[in-house]
Amino acid sequence: MSESVVLCQSESCPNGNPPSRLECPTCHKLGIRGSFFCGQECFKAECEHSKSHKAIHDLVKSGGEQAGTYNPFANYGFTGTVRPVYPLSAKRVIPDHIPRPDYAETGTPFFEVKSAGQPPRILDKVEQEKLRTVCRLAREVLDIAASHVRPGITTDEIDEIVHSAIIERNAYPSPLNYRNFPKSVCTSVNEVICHGIPDQRRLKDGDIVNIDVTLYYDGFHGDLNETYPVGNIDEDSKKLIRTTRECLDEAIKLCKPGALFRDLGKAIEPIARANGCAVVRTYTGHGINNLFHCSPNIPHYAKNKAVGTMKPGMAFTIEPMINLGPNWGDVHWPDNWTATTVDGKRSAQFEDTLMYAKL
Repeated sequence: MSESVVLCQSESCPNGNPPSRLECPTCHKLGIRGSFFCGQECFKAECEHSKSHKAIHDLVKSGGEQAGTYNPFANYGFTGTVRPVYPLSAKRVIPDHIPRPDYAETGTPFFEVKSAGQPPRILDKVEQEKLRTVCRLAREVLDIAASHVRPGITTDEIDEIVHSAIIERNAYPSPLNYRNFPKSVCTSVNEVICHGIPDQRRLKDGDIVNIDVTLYYDGFHGDLNETYPVGNIDEDSKKLIRTTRECLDEAIKLCKPGALFRDLGKAIEPIARANGCAVVRTYTGHGINNLFHCSPNIPHYAKNKAVGTMKPGMAFTIEPMINLGPNWGDVHWPDNWTATTVDGKRSAQFEDTLMYAKL
């Protein structure tokens, strides 16, 4: 079959659009067809100095998202394939009648800062019932969010769903403005370990996404998350999700009055390693009650130095983050929130809030 002749694609070619002799190398690398030129003069005019042509590059690099979106950190060395897709939607409104945590306006959790170094709180029976209530509401909201996970939905749309479901329950979305976090839920896709900011990126078939929901209701926070498949996922991703769930379940089995917090990592890390995975060390479980994060600190890896024992009436989270492969390290995007694996491999997480009822 004879090869067809491709003419110069420049709209202002001074040579009358003769047969092309070169192609835009960036377009070729990105798989964009149609960027052929007769010489350097046309190439420079169309590619090197054209904002619209460069915008096409950026659009493809962002994952082919809708027009008007962009990657705010185009020069950052991303470790994997996920990219932020901005602009972020406006801060969602909280109705006046809904009680707010202390950081809702300023972004600073003053009571958390003040309580630093204090021993874990023991909740009385009334407080325990409040914790049960808020955790039940958090589970309802997470299940609603999970029911919308599918290829094509944006993480910002998931944020809107979560925000609306929380408001319907007369609760406050705990992440919103916590240390200036801009959204009502964390959505962490593929290599994102945690604290992903919902944006305009559409979930794709084969992705995995963690949805981390926390509510503030009647003076208490309830915190949980799960990782979900988006459409059909590969075997490594299935193994990762299955392994991470097992890590949490086995750790929960150890929980009882008198159990050492440092022993939870002994149950988690062997499971991760046996499945070719690694336990993230930077982030831990934490105490939770009227404060979003407080003592105790709960690492998920073996041979940690966590202090303290579990006691009736004490509430805390266990939330192992598990990476595919042997590398447990993390790096952060320039948004100062999004933590990703250092090698671009996928990560999953499951979290529950736990409390041994005080009799």
